[in-house]
Amino acid sequence: MASRLNPYLTFTGEARQAMEFYQQVFGGELNLNSYGDFGQQDSPMADKIMHGMLETPSGFTLMGADNPEGEQPGEHRYSVSLSGDDESELRGYWEKLSEGGQVSVPLEKQMWGDVFGMCTDRFGVPWMVNISERSG
Repeated sequence: MASRLNPYLTFTGEARQAMEFYQQVFGGELNLNSYGDFGQQDSPMADKIMHGMLETPSGFTLMGADNPEGEQPGEHRYSVSLSGDDESELRGYWEKLSEGGQVSVPLEKQMWGDVFGMCTDRFGVPWMVNISERSG
């Protein structure tokens, strides 16, 4: 899979409704995963969206999720997402983006199996980097 760059929107409980709305606007395939889908069935967040992705016929990709309960989105309600399976390319981007910035989630293996990190670059732009595990 080629690396992709796209917006990642943060919501405070309305991610499902927002992502369904964007699907009505742009069309395409919408995939939503709740916190319950990732082992948090007994959490108050169980039905909230941990990760959603809309891929449109026009080639747009829009991602979004609900912030964990009690966490506010902060200054921004968006991040720029870099994702793919080219580990060396994506790690290179991570090193450059995080240099002189602030790392909020170190780039490391996560519960869903991918390597993921979050940082804010030296210009105040929030970034998410996800390196997918190659299958096979």
